[in-house]
Parts: sequence; structure tokens; C-alpha cells
Amino acid sequence: MIDEPARRAPREWGGIRAPNLLLDERQKVMGGNAPRMRTSLDAVPVFEAGVSGFGPVKHRMNFNENPFGPLPSVLDVVRETAAGLNRYPDMLNSSLIETIAEHFGVAQESVAVGGGGAAVLQQLLLAAVDQGDEVVFPWRSFEAYPILTSVVGARQVRVPLSGVDQDLESMLGAITDRTRLVFLCNPNNPTSTAIDHDALDGFIDRAPEHVLIVLDEAYREFVRAPEVPDGIRRYGDRPNVAVLRTFSKAYGLAGLRVAFTVAHPTVARAVRKTALPFGVTRLAERAAQASLRASDELFARVETIVKERERMESTLRAQGWPVARSETNFLWLPMKARSADFGEACRRDGVLVRAFPDEGVRITVDEERANDIVLSIAQEFARS
Repeated sequence: MIDEPARRAPREWGGIRAPNLLLDERQKVMGGNAPRMRTSLDAVPVFEAGVSGFGPVKHRMNFNENPFGPLPSVLDVVRETAAGLNRYPDMLNSSLIETIAEHFGVAQESVAVGGGGAAVLQQLLLAAVDQGDEVVFPWRSFEAYPILTSVVGARQVRVPLSGVDQDLESMLGAITDRTRLVFLCNPNNPTSTAIDHDALDGFIDRAPEHVLIVLDEAYREFVRAPEVPDGIRRYGDRPNVAVLRTFSKAYGLAGLRVAFTVAHPTVARAVRKTALPFGVTRLAERAAQASLRASDELFARVETIVKERERMESTLRAQGWPVARSETNFLWLPMKARSADFGEACRRDGVLVRAFPDEGVRITVDEERANDIVLSIAQEFARS
């Protein structure tokens, strides 16, 4: 277990490195007369636009986006809704909550929505965690976990992965009386692996009741292994489990920012209290509803991505790379010390992938042409 204080957040998110400028800016620009900001924010990076330096980007395979645009029926709804952009959206998102509840077979009282997955994660933290409380999460995992934990002033407790898998036994051992929330990413970003129902049942059954377990299922729609549980169906009635879903990945609405959690009504009520007013726009709300109504068409596209994922996995293994079985829309290539070089090689060919220096490379499954460029570069690295 690695016990990390809140002041030590990652220095980058999404592959964009950024220096910590907060303290320096206060001292240099305003001297000793600067307003006093929260010290926990000194750990949060200030983002700057990254420049590739290798010519135009042809394929963006570093954000786990859906390569397909919204369905025509969804775009029609967006166009119709755009005429009313002079009006505020429903602050309670009642219609969207009703649609989500009906689609997933849960009570409306168990649903809370927000402006994207990271926003809902922050709402969950604000609802459950006080300053100085502990938040346990696997590492490496979703890069927002340590950043958002720092933002709310909580203490990070990072538990190293066991290879490419989340170490649930060590995570249980990391829970203390000060722990208020645990993040589990299933499947895990960036390693693409998933926790099966036996292991997850055991973790949830043994975790203290005072700890909120946030099951982050942002990539659930890409799961094909039958042993990986659907968190909403399996744990929807657990009082200390909140399941996160997003419309950014499988549904292809990353640019509109909308996600939701299904939790016990008491938890969902608290999460709704922490939501930014009007945080889910009218466009996002209507597009999400239209996407749920078009699920059959959308999941035909998801199946195309899954088949392409399987082709890429097979090709990379044939090249000699130890690629884990992915249950997501991306692959994890454990290149270790060569990760940064691989990322730069891809950029030279106009492709952005997500390189984690000295660890590995996360490659979003894109269209076949883009995927073949990355596979060709991987073959060159395998030979060298």
C-alpha cells in the first residue's frame, strides 16, 4: 500500500503535463498580499494545451473516445433542442432521471445525474467525504481519482495494482476508520482488465458498512466476459454501493458531458445536493434520452468496436506483446521503459496514444485504418 497525502496529486491528466503554478503565481504576481487559497489545491495541476511538434494529428486514440459520431436520430433531437438554448434546462433533470430509471429498471429516487463522469465522481466525494477523510483507490487507475480527492481536501490512499489487476485484498487492508470512500474501476482504466463477480462480491461483503464503494463502470458496455458483473443489476440494492455510468464512451456523447450514478436513495439524494445547478445542459439531457431509445443501433456500433479490439489483441499477441484481455474500448501495452518512445513514434505518424512513461501505453480502439498504423508501429518495436 502507498499512503499518499492529498498534496501529492499527479502532475498530468490525459497526457497533458502541467507545472504546479498556483503557489509560484501567488508569490511572484501578488507577493504577500494574495488572497489565501486552499492549500490542497496546490497539488492540482494547471492545464496547458499540449503541442505535439510532429505535424498534424490525424487520429486521436488517447482519450478513449468513440470513433463514431452520434446516430442520426440523436443528432435530429440535438438540432430540435438547439432552438430552445435561450432557456435554462430543468435544474432537477427530472425527465432524464425518469428515462434512466425506466431503462435500467431502478427507482427514480436511486438516480443522480451530472455533467460527465468526473463531475459525478466529484459529487459523490462531496456527498460522502469531509476534509481529512481518507479515499482508497487502486493505482494506476483513472487519473481523476487523485485529482478530485485533492480538490475536496481528502487524503489519498493509493493501493498498487497486482500486475494489471486491482489488488482487492490489499485495498481491504488499506481501509481504516477514517476511510469514507473507495473507488473501484471495473473495467480498470488504463489497464483494461475487469474484476469478476466472485472477487467483487467478496470485497463488497467484507468492506465496512460506513464506507461508500463507488463502482466506476464507465466502460461497462464493452464488457463481454460473462463473469464480470453488471453493477446496477447485482449491487443496486446495496446501501453502500454507488454505480457510475457515462454517456461519453459507448454512447458517443463525450462532447456533451452527461453521466449518472445509481445508488441507495439516501446516497443518491446527497449526490443530487452536491450537483452544480444546471450542470447538465438541455442538449445533453435530450441527447442522452435519445441515445437510450436508440440502444439497439448504438450497441451494433459497440459490437464493431469490440470486434476490432479483438483483432488488435490477437495481432499484438502474435507480435509477442503480453497484452491483457481487454473489457474496454482500449488496449494496454506494457512497454515499460519504451512507452514514451512508442508514444512519440505514433505522434510522428499523426496518431496520439496515451503513454505512461516507464509503465505502458493505452491505445483507444479506433477505425481500422488508424488501428493498423499503431499495429504497424508496434510490430517495428517488437522487432527492435
